[in-house]
Amino acid sequence: MKKKMLGLLAVVLSVGLLLAACGKDNNAASPSASGGASGTDAGSAAPVKIKVFAVQEPNIDLKTNKFTKFAEQKFNIQFDWEINPSDGAKEKRQISLASGDYPDAYFLTAYIDQFSQADVLKYGKQGVLVPLNDLIDQYAPNIKAAMEKDASLKAFNTAPDGNIYGLVAYSQCFHCSYPNKMWINTKWLEKLNLQMPKTTDEFRDVLRAFKKNDPNGNGKADEVPLSGSTEDYGVRIIPFLMNGFVYDDDRNYLNLTNGKVESAAAKPEWKEGLAYVKSLYDEGLIDKGAFTQNSEAFKKIGENADAQILGAGAGMHPAIFVNIDQGNKYSADYNPVPPLQGPHASYATHDSGGVAPGAKFVITNKASKEAQIALIKLVDYLYTPEGQTNGASGMEGIDWEKPGPGDVALGEGVQAQFKPIPAKEGDAPRNAGWSGMAHFYMPKEYRDSFVQATDIYDSTGYERRLYQATLQYEGHEPKELFPMWSIWIDPSLMDEASILQTNLRNYIEQSALQFVTGNKDLNKDWDAYIKGLKNLKLDRYLEILQQAYDASAK
Repeated sequence: MKKKMLGLLAVVLSVGLLLAACGKDNNAASPSASGGASGTDAGSAAPVKIKVFAVQEPNIDLKTNKFTKFAEQKFNIQFDWEINPSDGAKEKRQISLASGDYPDAYFLTAYIDQFSQADVLKYGKQGVLVPLNDLIDQYAPNIKAAMEKDASLKAFNTAPDGNIYGLVAYSQCFHCSYPNKMWINTKWLEKLNLQMPKTTDEFRDVLRAFKKNDPNGNGKADEVPLSGSTEDYGVRIIPFLMNGFVYDDDRNYLNLTNGKVESAAAKPEWKEGLAYVKSLYDEGLIDKGAFTQNSEAFKKIGENADAQILGAGAGMHPAIFVNIDQGNKYSADYNPVPPLQGPHASYATHDSGGVAPGAKFVITNKASKEAQIALIKLVDYLYTPEGQTNGASGMEGIDWEKPGPGDVALGEGVQAQFKPIPAKEGDAPRNAGWSGMAHFYMPKEYRDSFVQATDIYDSTGYERRLYQATLQYEGHEPKELFPMWSIWIDPSLMDEASILQTNLRNYIEQSALQFVTGNKDLNKDWDAYIKGLKNLKLDRYLEILQQAYDASAK
């Protein structure tokens, strides 16, 4: 899974998108400007030696990295890197903590490894992790201001006891926040004189036409009307279709109604939704492999060499199943299907936009007071637009520059602040930023201020394409959403909740597949399925979550 996530991020980064880092800056200073908002340029004192656990990301050498050298000079630090490969990083982190031979700080990368909420609470209570509250109050005005401005950021970072034991990677990735999109072959719609489907019934009719009317024109019945995959990038087919019946969060299958936590997968509407998906499957409108294949297999369908065969594909973005680089054949043919109106709803799955609960940065009790201050000042700099861009995207003049008069920001009506400098084919790695390790604070207004090309079908305008597609999904989430990503479960209940969560999710997903493929009968076996949820202690799981939700709402 880690390798697949890295691969997808590499696709995005290779075309100069904003997933590397993004933000707003109304007066972006150059990296050489004194101190940014932190005012912490190094003086004449000896550098503070700091031992840091870090994960080695592709094309980055932290010891020779240009941002490393910049940060060391700016904050009077001498890093002693404990560098670990991405494979096995979690195990290495856990071993270091268990042995007692741990560093002054951990700088992690959220999509590779980070401290879970349970880790944060465990090591915070043990005194291994230093509470950051006083350090933030005294030395980190940007972090403090960000949490005062954004209540969700504060909730992510603040444990139930009021302490901030670590900091998350906070990214308001607009297109990521509506992950379950559907992309349809509009060239085929045009050829068959079909309109963009708006309802679940119309979508069925379009898939039937794709299957029966030879839209690729090769005289063969080789079309795959609808396909998907099994990973976490919005590629599972059921959630997009289920959202016409009941809200499907594609994670834990939770609803929130008048403050009450409920299971979507136990509702009659869930059964109706499965019946609809099964009807598509029974007609051969859904690729059978969609429920078992990985993203590589999915892309082989989208990039079929002999002829274009894919009618519609589920995915956060189309680069998952078609190439988007220069000279691609099919990319522009796939455009977003708005949320479908079903019998009961027209929902779109909405989540935190890329924020994973826990902590990617912590300071341990091994750090001296001088090291603690230097570290929090460095991270505070990464909370500024300039710092976030230099740290995550790479240094100014190497990986980005200030926009020119004709450059257009991603967000409508937003002033452009940062212009990525594309890498040239054959160039050596620039090694000028920390990439995911420096991802700290990327609110939407910051991401929207990056320059993007206006041709959405060119690879340099891909983020704009995703932005515009997501506008069709925005606002289709329920009025109440269960904030699974930001609540803190009582530490004494954490293990129990984790086991229940895993067992219930596996059961719900396996049962859904069995109902759709006919291994279980929706009429005969539904009551037994509901009984199975109860046997897996669904009620207890909802009780724990309700308790956590009520506590967070106080």
